[in-house]
Amino acid sequence: MIGGSGSSYGPRGYTGPRGGVFSGRPRSLMSRAFARNSVLRHMDWLLILVVCGLSGLGTLLVWSATQPGLITQGADPRTYLKKQLLNVVIGLILMFAVTMTDHRRLRAWAPAVYIATVLALLAVLSPLGSDINGAHAWIQLPGGFQVEPSEFAKVALIGVTATIFSRRGGARPGVKALLIAIAAAVPLLGLVVVEPALGVAMVLVAVLATMIVLSGMRLRIIAALVVVVGAGIGMAGGLHLLKGYQLTRFTSFLHPNANLNGAGYNAAQAKIAVGSGGMFGQGLFHGQLVAGNFVPAQQTDFIFTVAGEELGFVGAIVIVFLLGVVIVRALRIASRADDQFGMLVAVGIAVWFAFQSFVNIGMTIGIMPITGLPLPFLSYGGSAVFADMIAIGLLQSVHRHHSVFGET
Repeated sequence: MIGGSGSSYGPRGYTGPRGGVFSGRPRSLMSRAFARNSVLRHMDWLLILVVCGLSGLGTLLVWSATQPGLITQGADPRTYLKKQLLNVVIGLILMFAVTMTDHRRLRAWAPAVYIATVLALLAVLSPLGSDINGAHAWIQLPGGFQVEPSEFAKVALIGVTATIFSRRGGARPGVKALLIAIAAAVPLLGLVVVEPALGVAMVLVAVLATMIVLSGMRLRIIAALVVVVGAGIGMAGGLHLLKGYQLTRFTSFLHPNANLNGAGYNAAQAKIAVGSGGMFGQGLFHGQLVAGNFVPAQQTDFIFTVAGEELGFVGAIVIVFLLGVVIVRALRIASRADDQFGMLVAVGIAVWFAFQSFVNIGMTIGIMPITGLPLPFLSYGGSAVFADMIAIGLLQSVHRHHSVFGET
């Protein structure tokens, strides 16, 4: 017996004063990482694995899409590979940072994120912004990097809308909450439309509409809103608010063979590229249309054409399936959320990914007009990757809050 507290050393190790036996060896790193209250134990690992798989596949597709052109220019054929790998790594860091943030802090920070996003969108329209392909949507950064604030508008809208509709515990939001939510969404929508980024505006509208419907608001209020929005759309059409090239995209979608040398060219080449892959594709880095750069922006908006040609129907279906898993996991997290804020955040993210994936894939196969939306986790671009990963971090935070304080 050593000491006066009843502790002693025995054949099995040190026996504590309450009878606990310790081997004298520290707990393994793995056991500590997955302890009962650790962050890692309460994460949705299937969601993370699928997101990492999509990001890895997207990086390979971006490399394949850009390598031939860079070789022709005499540049480093791995330039976009290195940039996309950096984007994914930074995105994963952001994802884990948001995941480890307390659920209540995310709600408290939502207004600040919203204000920062509005200021960034205003900066885009100032001399700080730059024009690329007819859209004034980027801010140039040192080192040749760019940031596109409109991508973060999706995160800001989801956060602030969820905060507005979940302020009163358990009570149904009324007309006041609806008006506040719309007032908060108008600056984001207006600034995005002015850029113009019509695709992002469509995502924002879809997300906002879904969150309003699922907020628990009374049906008569929603019906009145639908009438008002319908009248607004009619007025917008009568005032010809859409840009000329945006109208051309819609008319080329309705009449795809009318102008194959102009607006219909992208859609026609995209369908040819997807169809040329057959069942199993021509092989990664072996796409002839990819190498010839027949499809514009094939590493960004039209990344799915690279998958269709080089990975074939099977590869394309795998991508669609993995995106579906992400959406289903988001809906599952929404259904198990402990509060209104978490539910609305997860639903908003699920609608964001579902709508954007459908539009992006749809425009490559001719069932949706070309709107310039990237494919989540696969298209090249730092801002898009960062926003997508932040959204996954929000889902993980909601899931972790439920796992710790709800069911285990």
